[in-house]
Amino acid sequence: MYSFCNDYSEGAIPMIMERLQEFNKKQNPGYGMDEICDKAREKIQEVLQCPTCDIHFLVGGTQANLTVIASALRPYEAVMAADSGHINVHETGAIEASGHKVVIVDSADGKVSVEGIYEEVRRHCDEHMVKPKMVYISDATELGSVYRKAELQALRKTCDALGLYLFMDGARLGCALTASDNDVSFADLCKYIDVFSIGGTKNGALFGEAVVIVNEQLKKDFRYMIKQRGGMLAKGWLLGLQFLSLFEDDQYRKIAAHANAMAQKLQTAFVDCGYSLFAKSSTNQIFVILPNEVIKKLEKQYAFQFWEKVDATHTAMRFVTSWATPEAVIDEFIAYLKQI
Repeated sequence: MYSFCNDYSEGAIPMIMERLQEFNKKQNPGYGMDEICDKAREKIQEVLQCPTCDIHFLVGGTQANLTVIASALRPYEAVMAADSGHINVHETGAIEASGHKVVIVDSADGKVSVEGIYEEVRRHCDEHMVKPKMVYISDATELGSVYRKAELQALRKTCDALGLYLFMDGARLGCALTASDNDVSFADLCKYIDVFSIGGTKNGALFGEAVVIVNEQLKKDFRYMIKQRGGMLAKGWLLGLQFLSLFEDDQYRKIAAHANAMAQKLQTAFVDCGYSLFAKSSTNQIFVILPNEVIKKLEKQYAFQFWEKVDATHTAMRFVTSWATPEAVIDEFIAYLKQI
């Protein structure tokens, strides 16, 4: 049975596995203070065209989000997010457990609206409520959509006007930057975002995320917070080696583009077979409304994820592809879909 449940079921791209074996018995200083991590940071700064940004390697996505938010906010401050935002739905209350409320703002297609930000800042008007201080977005969003450059510019303008930090969760950043409707570059991120992550776990690495801090106000003592929040790996060179590999020869974008292409082929097939989309995605997650009877038949051969009940006889399901998804599997799935 082939799984379309997520984009982290496989291990890592061959280059990473080969380099891990090559460096396996070489000794390195701990906690990311090694030459390999230094080279990885320099390479990422080069790609971002931002030599002044700070780059830290953390073990996973929830740790990255938690550490950034806990480090940036005062105890009475809150972070704003879409209702579908990962920090609101899929992080087991990690943000709230750190003492910071997640304030939900209006959104469309998983993207936070400027109007929603203004409204929540207006509503939280005095010291009897939490004070919104950060806007959290993800690219790609939890619904597979991507932020256009004009949208990031509008968010930047809004955050500047209201004195807010803008934080982008880039767990699926590779897929966002290689989407067919994307017009944002790596360099643009450093122009519009205060702090963002570059996902490795969901794009070719065994594990790990890189946190990029652009805003000078957020840089001080960040390593202390990483350690306190459980995001610091003793064998930090393992993270540096993976990100160095991902950012050489544009590997990061190349493998994400493959994941997108496989998902888009799958999405087109569903539409061609007459099924409706729950959300239109241009990245590696697709969301399809299927009759429950069709779902039962597909589940005999494939694994995929429940997303939302639509009505008594239909359910929205999520299908996810990755850097490792073979096109032959997509073709086999499409052939099976057409038979049922």
